[in-house]
Amino acid sequence: MNTPKQFIIKILASILALLVICALVVVIFDPFYHYHGPLPGMTPVLTEKEYQCVGTLRNFEYQGLIVGSSVAENNNNSWYEQDFGCDTVLKAIRSYGATADLCYLLDVAFEEHSPEYVFYSIDTTSLSASPEPTYATTGSPLYLYDKNPFNDYTYLWNKDVLFKKVPYMIVQSVFADYDDNLSYNWEEGKVFSEAAMLSHYARPSTITPMKKEDEYADNLAANIKLLTDQVENHPDTNFKFFFPAYSMLFWDSAYRGGDSDAYLYNEKTAIEALLEYDNVEIYYFKNNEEITTNLDNYMDTLHFTSDINHYMEQQMAAGEDRVTKDNVDEIFKSMHDYVDKIENEYVKYYEDNDMFVYDVAF
Repeated sequence: MNTPKQFIIKILASILALLVICALVVVIFDPFYHYHGPLPGMTPVLTEKEYQCVGTLRNFEYQGLIVGSSVAENNNNSWYEQDFGCDTVLKAIRSYGATADLCYLLDVAFEEHSPEYVFYSIDTTSLSASPEPTYATTGSPLYLYDKNPFNDYTYLWNKDVLFKKVPYMIVQSVFADYDDNLSYNWEEGKVFSEAAMLSHYARPSTITPMKKEDEYADNLAANIKLLTDQVENHPDTNFKFFFPAYSMLFWDSAYRGGDSDAYLYNEKTAIEALLEYDNVEIYYFKNNEEITTNLDNYMDTLHFTSDINHYMEQQMAAGEDRVTKDNVDEIFKSMHDYVDKIENEYVKYYEDNDMFVYDVAF
């Protein structure tokens, strides 16, 4: 018969063995790719960018990176692999798309990798956002971001990871034939239509006086430096920056909020700074009226169908819609004209037919 001491020792030993087994299961399958890449024969299952992005940047092999916010998530990686000759393309995504956050991900990628291409989607508001990373202030799982093994217990002994994430990864990889080229893709189940888009647009009920062009000068300068530092520090990487095709109602909102002049100034200033580098190409799609005035392409003012993602990728591969020192002034003159046209022509149909939902004025 066991003595009380022996009984306690056996209980503790059993608990310790169970903990070791749980940790080993997580380490071996590693659904967040914190310790290694996918196991041989298993397709990487990439559906949770906040938890998986940093691990994949450290532990996967890749020649190209798609960098951006949620508007870049619906890119199919294989488009870039085929058209730009990359063996593997990976996504570095942050929903907010702030410059500091995306440059943080680039720093992680460049720790031990030298990608040939970076395809960087620049969101307009990212140029005026705070130049400080937001991961710590937004509840991101920093134990997956740092290299401190002593806080990995949050990952190693997590019942959701053990009983949900690991089984899900196995099922998707082995039985469901998951396509990792669609990493972080959110398009399935979403509705893209004029009606759906308008239902998500709370139009500013008043028109704010237009702000000065340099309203966001300090943040703009800091964010441009973050971008140019990446370009300067990695001269062997080809950076293809592009400005995605927001809907015309993004500019309607910016105009009514008094921001459109400043936003266009920010874009032009950033482009002019980046054009000074030989390893940079820049593409601009916000002035494509055929796309941006067709609200059936959108689910809200920013987010468009994957067909638009593919269109922009194909244009870049063909060298179309490229911004140069010779045409940048013309492009932004046309953008100012386009914003005026939106306010004086395009939105009149929706106003006259009472199709807008307005925000609450205070």
